[in-house]
Amino acid sequence: MSTHSSTRTLAGYGASPLESNSRPTSPSRNAPRPRRDSTAPLMHTPPIGGGPSMSTMTSTTSNNQYIKHTATSLGDLQSSGLYRRRKKNEEDTEDEDEDIEEPNRELNTSDEEDEDDDSSDNDSTVADNEEDDRTNLLSNYNNNSNNHVRIGGMERNNWRQILVLEEDVEISIQGYRYDTLQYLLYRISCFLSLGLVWLICRWMPKWWVTWVGESVTLDKAQWLVFINQYGEQQILRPQHEFYGGTVGSVFSVDQMKEVIKTEGCHHEEARRLLNMEEKLTHLILVEYRYIRLAFHPLLRRFLIIGFWKDTNWTSIKSAKTGLTSEKYQRRVIAFGPNLINIREKPTGALLRDEVLNPFYVFQIGSIILWGLDDYYYYAFCIFIISAVSIITTLIETKQTMKRMRDMSKFECSVRTFRNGSWRTISSAELVPGDLIDLIDLHTVPCDAMLISGDCILNESMLTGESVPVSKLPATDMVVRKMDLSGSSIPAEIAKHFLFMGTKVVRVRSNNSTAAVALVVRTGFNSAKGSLVRSMLFPKPNNFQFYRDSFRFIGVLGVIALCGFLLSTINFIRIGIDTETMILRALDLITVVVPPALPATMSIGTSFAIGRLKKIGIFCISPPKVNIGGKVDCMCFDKTGTLTEDGLDIYGFRSISTQSGDGKNYFDDEMISMQGVDPSLDTEGSTKAKIFRAMTTCHSLKIVGGELIGDPLDLKMFEHTRWELEESGGASSTGLKTRSELAALQAKKSAKVGIMPTVVRPPGGRQELPLHLGQHDAPPVEFGIIHSFEFVSALRRMSVIVRRLADPVMEVFVKGAPEVMVDICRSETLPVNYKEILYWYTHRGYRVIACASRQLDGIKWHKLHKLKRNEVESNLTFLGFIIFENKLKARTIPALETLRNANIRQIMCTGDNALTAISVSRECRLVDESAEIYVPRFLRGSSTDPNSQLTWESVLSEGQTLDNGSLEPRRSDNYGQPYNLAVTGEAFRWMVDNAPTEILHRMLVKGAIYARMSPDEKQELVFELQNIGYCVGFCGDGANDCGALKAGDIGISLSEAEASVAAPFTSNTMDIACVIDVIKEGRAALVTSFSCFKYMALYSIIQFTSITLLYAFGSNLGDFQFLYIDLFLILPIAVYMGYTGAWPVLHRKRPTASLVSKKVLTSLLGQIVICSSAQFFAYWVTHQQSWYVAPVFDPDGENIESYENTVLFLLSSFQYILIAIVFSVGPPYRQSMWTNGRLVLTITFLFVLTAWCVLFPSGWQMKILELEPIPFSFRVFIMFLAVGNLAISYVCEKYFFPYLVAWLSNTIKNMRSSSSSTTQGGYAPLAKTHKKTYKRVMDEMGIVDIHH
Repeated sequence: MSTHSSTRTLAGYGASPLESNSRPTSPSRNAPRPRRDSTAPLMHTPPIGGGPSMSTMTSTTSNNQYIKHTATSLGDLQSSGLYRRRKKNEEDTEDEDEDIEEPNRELNTSDEEDEDDDSSDNDSTVADNEEDDRTNLLSNYNNNSNNHVRIGGMERNNWRQILVLEEDVEISIQGYRYDTLQYLLYRISCFLSLGLVWLICRWMPKWWVTWVGESVTLDKAQWLVFINQYGEQQILRPQHEFYGGTVGSVFSVDQMKEVIKTEGCHHEEARRLLNMEEKLTHLILVEYRYIRLAFHPLLRRFLIIGFWKDTNWTSIKSAKTGLTSEKYQRRVIAFGPNLINIREKPTGALLRDEVLNPFYVFQIGSIILWGLDDYYYYAFCIFIISAVSIITTLIETKQTMKRMRDMSKFECSVRTFRNGSWRTISSAELVPGDLIDLIDLHTVPCDAMLISGDCILNESMLTGESVPVSKLPATDMVVRKMDLSGSSIPAEIAKHFLFMGTKVVRVRSNNSTAAVALVVRTGFNSAKGSLVRSMLFPKPNNFQFYRDSFRFIGVLGVIALCGFLLSTINFIRIGIDTETMILRALDLITVVVPPALPATMSIGTSFAIGRLKKIGIFCISPPKVNIGGKVDCMCFDKTGTLTEDGLDIYGFRSISTQSGDGKNYFDDEMISMQGVDPSLDTEGSTKAKIFRAMTTCHSLKIVGGELIGDPLDLKMFEHTRWELEESGGASSTGLKTRSELAALQAKKSAKVGIMPTVVRPPGGRQELPLHLGQHDAPPVEFGIIHSFEFVSALRRMSVIVRRLADPVMEVFVKGAPEVMVDICRSETLPVNYKEILYWYTHRGYRVIACASRQLDGIKWHKLHKLKRNEVESNLTFLGFIIFENKLKARTIPALETLRNANIRQIMCTGDNALTAISVSRECRLVDESAEIYVPRFLRGSSTDPNSQLTWESVLSEGQTLDNGSLEPRRSDNYGQPYNLAVTGEAFRWMVDNAPTEILHRMLVKGAIYARMSPDEKQELVFELQNIGYCVGFCGDGANDCGALKAGDIGISLSEAEASVAAPFTSNTMDIACVIDVIKEGRAALVTSFSCFKYMALYSIIQFTSITLLYAFGSNLGDFQFLYIDLFLILPIAVYMGYTGAWPVLHRKRPTASLVSKKVLTSLLGQIVICSSAQFFAYWVTHQQSWYVAPVFDPDGENIESYENTVLFLLSSFQYILIAIVFSVGPPYRQSMWTNGRLVLTITFLFVLTAWCVLFPSGWQMKILELEPIPFSFRVFIMFLAVGNLAISYVCEKYFFPYLVAWLSNTIKNMRSSSSSTTQGGYAPLAKTHKKTYKRVMDEMGIVDIHH
């Protein structure tokens, strides 16, 4: 469900100006808390260009301070769409229900003459209303203008602006031009440094901008610098176009009003801004991440032009005029072609970007260095491997981009109304304002508003909802009130919108007008374009492991620098020539920082994705796999996720009005409606009317010979066993073949208009006699004349029904029982209404309430004057229809597994709170003995900041929570387990108005969130992330897309295309897949740690060997390097990640920090052990009687020596044995022995190396440049290697964990001692936690959140 029209309104399009060189100051304390951004993979952005000719220059800045500054200052400005919507709704509290219902006030009619008669009056009324609104705006802002910065005044910083692109995307735009002198200096520096300066500026675009750029106003900028809240920078050249249109043809009135409301300005300036007829001689356009921006000459800033609305769209008649060629040309310039065309980089540019990546630049430098140092074979092999890697990456990138292009790009032929006549054009030529014919379309080519006819669409591509959706033509009121200033379409007008990329299931037109739609949005401005953009530009990854890995590489770099300095000093001491000295010293850097290190960290992730794919779980975001290993809170949707999709009818409770006291009571529960005559209204009972409501109050359609629609409606109608017939002749029983059905529909639609849907008892259609006798009853048939679709904000739907040959029309309404109390006459409600409702909902049943009324004195042609709130009022309550929703078979075991793993579980549903509580108890999401508290407003509502909220027990009447602490008031209940069941309205109020500490306590104790809208589900995920949880969300599509994208991991149980918005998609439609994702995530995370530690220790072992050899000018040989890197390291590093996940989820999560005590103790300890073994072997070699010191040859390679032979053979064993030590098994991965590939690889390499040590052949010794040593010493090397393995394994398994625990306790005791000293001898009150939720748990005395 989308939200109200103000929900996603962009905050001023261009927000406040900048008054300093940094960013705008932080908002006041009353502003909403900035949200923590969920993690996502890093984007590889195009490189920066070197001169004025560049068209697009992008990069991600690596200057940490710069990123931090940018992200902080931009992040402070963030506020949720939920918050903005609610604050705006506060202004309209009294008229809230009317505002929601406004677009639904008029009924659709096929009477074209009435529509035409009213159109001229509507146009004049609209013009008057718009003028009044404009006058009110001007007067309001004139009164407040002194409190705001002038729009066009000198106070504005015209070379920089902040722009809110979408709900969670904010950018800074800065204008620059080339400083001629500085740019010339830059080009000379690039030439003199042989391109090194250019390469550094490519990696550090901020330096390049500072060097060659000069700040100018945005309209005079040669190039613009875009920086988002994550510090990602992109440089773009603006495009200047001649333009002869008006301001109103590019920028909308709603947009200008929003800017004025945000900024404030003087009366005259506001009047100028609202003058949409002012001419634009030229346009300055720029496209940032496929969002088109245009420069507003009066505001002197860039605004989004994709959410434009024509001022002439005031009625259906005005919208049907189509476009002239002149208007079309102008709109093509402004809005561009109607294509979602992902620009694919040329192969040469992709190759250049890949080769100039810092990793490959380091590789190229290393290869050149090895070639100069005569390591030709090794350099050639690494070159081949690097080339294969680059080509493979290039092919994968091209294939990925091709898949994305094929998925997103769509073009077809479409009939449009241009220059007063219909013509066929390509859909790429469509622009906003075009009128298109829908009859022959199979896929909607743009976002359009239906203005005549009706159709059914399959929107699964966008929403994940597989049930087709009916679309109705818009009315004049809808066109006038339509707000397009936000990225989303409000739910109340979405039923009139056709979204790009959705499949057309059926189109019908009436006999006077074809089925046509008005093009509203095109290309990337459409809903599909927004989805594609979210896939192309996800949020950057902020996972701790990835941050620490780059820091650790930096530490290795420092070690390499120290080795470089020490080796240089040593080479000078022994008299090595300068060239060799520099080459050898630089070679040491390539040893300490292994080029393959970044690649090996992704091996475990790749294998984990492969294992998930085998069990039907697909991943489109590999970095999310590791993040899944850190999840400590899982949110679940209820219907379709925890419970089965389908609902079964459990029973009915009709009303009895024949009690002696004159009050209404519920009848006894009925299991079936069989035997009830719907045409016979029995006095004193509502059974017949409930039956009629079941047959008519729905939105079912017939497509392809099958009934389609909401599963609840479908189950309800099928229970009656009636048949449904649409105007084209299609019936739900006795269906004809598909081709006959289509032919009959086409034949009938030519003769009649769109007539009401008819429902009748089984047995087929009965003809009405021409002369109906006095005692003859007409056939039992009911025509559904009009329906008000279900609106989530209203939580109900209604239909207007008329029986055949009966002039009286009847209204039937069905919806949530809570809302029926407000629209039904109080005397018709049974006295035990709340008790019966509580009984069913408390036991997990889904309850739907029904009501009706007669429309007296309303004639057919007057129907379109009725408003929805008039129709749905003064109703007679009919009774309840009770549905049961069964749990999925694997729900309880899966939740039990998560609970045992200490992973918090939350239910987040749109269903009734009591139903959600019952289901949560049934599936054991909450403890059956735990008390549940639900919120209730004592005063006010969710939009009133002064409202008063109380929390009442569901089980113990009269028991409440203290509002200041959210803890039980009674002392005898202290320490007893309890949970909160939070409703959407209470959650909304708490987020907007409650003190931060109380909000945090609610988030920690809330186990059930009921009546939650899609926006509120997404907001819940953000708020949980804000207090430190790593949040996962599992849902089945439709209403969960936002939450699936917002979560640290999102798992969709939908097979629809929209599931691409979630990182994971499961073919198994139950929550057991969550356990598999977390298990594989933990295994992948531990594997990444193991591989990282292995590669780091490999480099240190080799660094130790080479440092010892450098002492007398020696080094490892060419083939020795080849043997180590290609035969030993490469296969081991690859197959280390092949070990599967442990089948049981452990209670403790694996660490995500490379600088934790556990990781550092293990790594440093193994470095000490392996280095000590090499030093010991080096020393023992020197003590042997056969040892002869090497003779240093300044002109030779000095490879062959006893030290070289011993260190090479021992280190070869170490590379193999540390793989065994670092192959972590339970509790996160299976034992190493289950990894057959790794075991075979290690066994083979151990045997091969042992053969080289004990029984080397002549050719082996020659190739590897080994010296002959006695057999006894060879055996000693074997024993030393085995001893090294034993010590390393024992320490890793037993000693290092004990040492970590001892260190932790020691540090804890030292802190406690220090704290007690500073507090005058008192012990500290509580441990300080980095994560907010842990601190809150300590304050509330929660030892374990699940107990």
